Amino acid sequence: MFIGHYSAAFTAAALPKAPKLGTLFVAAQLVDFGFFAFVPLGIEHMRIDPTASVMSPLDLYYMPWTHSLVAALAWATAFAIILRVTIGNWTAAVIGGVVVVSHWFLDLVVHVPDLTLAGSAPKLGLGLWNYPAIAMPLELVMLFGTAGLYAVGTRPTGRPRALLILVAVLLLLQAVNWFGPPPVATDVGLWGLGLFAFTLAAVLASWVARSRVRR
Repeated sequence: MFIGHYSAAFTAAALPKAPKLGTLFVAAQLVDFGFFAFVPLGIEHMRIDPTASVMSPLDLYYMPWTHSLVAALAWATAFAIILRVTIGNWTAAVIGGVVVVSHWFLDLVVHVPDLTLAGSAPKLGLGLWNYPAIAMPLELVMLFGTAGLYAVGTRPTGRPRALLILVAVLLLLQAVNWFGPPPVATDVGLWGLGLFAFTLAAVLASWVARSRVRR
């Protein structure tokens, strides 16, 4: 799952006292930021396996520090504390933390069994990546539905097309993920592209947030 993770950010951003959309976009992909930073450092591991799933050739065989439930809760707690210190609001901190941990539960739906509760067996995942006719429409519905919720819950103060541009860029990035050439190595071309995509999405979301206020 990629753009589907941002559904949690869009939903949360429409709530009173929530952090800004850009902050919530970082929260939604925080554990993947961590994963793609840990892979080149040798802390976590993935490999190419064309049989891993129908939609992804990535075998995510060792990621206890980002994609176990315990680790996701730790990342969420740390993020919430940072928000409490920087924003000074526990409501915003809790909302941000919930968005961080939502990543694990959304991954649970689509991943083949590679997630864990605390870093060791059993490995969990409902495996919708093996059913693209379900997984792909689901991700699109999540994006459009929650972006619409954010649009209804906020109003533009300038740049009225900014939200549409953000959604369009997310769709383009997702199209590359779905229909682009599959990766052939777990090198800088793979994890570098991932970090670039997450950063670009967060920057654009921050740009959108500067032109919208809650109703």
